[in-house]
Amino acid sequence: MGAWIMMPLSVPLLHVAMLLAFNTLALFAGRLRLALLVNYLFALYWGYVSNRELFVGAEIENLNYFDAAYFGFGLAIVLLAAIGFMLRQD
Repeated sequence: MGAWIMMPLSVPLLHVAMLLAFNTLALFAGRLRLALLVNYLFALYWGYVSNRELFVGAEIENLNYFDAAYFGFGLAIVLLAAIGFMLRQD
């Protein structure tokens, strides 16, 4: 079993403030599913877009298949969750 490698991820304070504002507005409006989707999108963005240099370097060619597939599945989950949230009415 391999050891986990801890990498410090930097998250700009403006992004944290935006996440807090979007979540607060969604929760005040009673849109719990939207707040959940906003949290997931911010986590996906921070992990794979904002801090991409930590994982793949400066060039996109260094992105291996596992990382690309993991990001693709993350986007698919966002898409399926958005469709499910829009179709289901409580």
